[in-house]
Amino acid sequence: MVDRVTATPAALALIQQLQDQYGAELMFYQSGGCCDNSSPNCYLPGELTIGPYDVHLGEIGGVPFYISASQYEYWQHTQLIIDAVDGQGGTFSLECGTGKSFITRSRLFTDEEAAQLQGS
Repeated sequence: MVDRVTATPAALALIQQLQDQYGAELMFYQSGGCCDNSSPNCYLPGELTIGPYDVHLGEIGGVPFYISASQYEYWQHTQLIIDAVDGQGGTFSLECGTGKSFITRSRLFTDEEAAQLQGS
């Protein structure tokens, strides 16, 4: 089965670094823009309320990953690939101050993958 969200080794290493610092229970939310530039944001539990219109895409590094239903409408045909790069992002995410920043890359699902996802 194809995953709707995956992470690069760099992103997984940054997730582990944040878990070492803040504890294992983290969560991700794909921002829809505004001041945090459509980036994946990492939060501690309780820092962001997940609502009934948020979609759970899966997990990366054992951490749940969510997106709003309206954003999901745009991204549903793509696999989100979470990466980490050098530099400071302008976000509210936990990695601020580490010298690293999470970013979202994406690719379209193949016809076969799309068919698998529709069957799930």
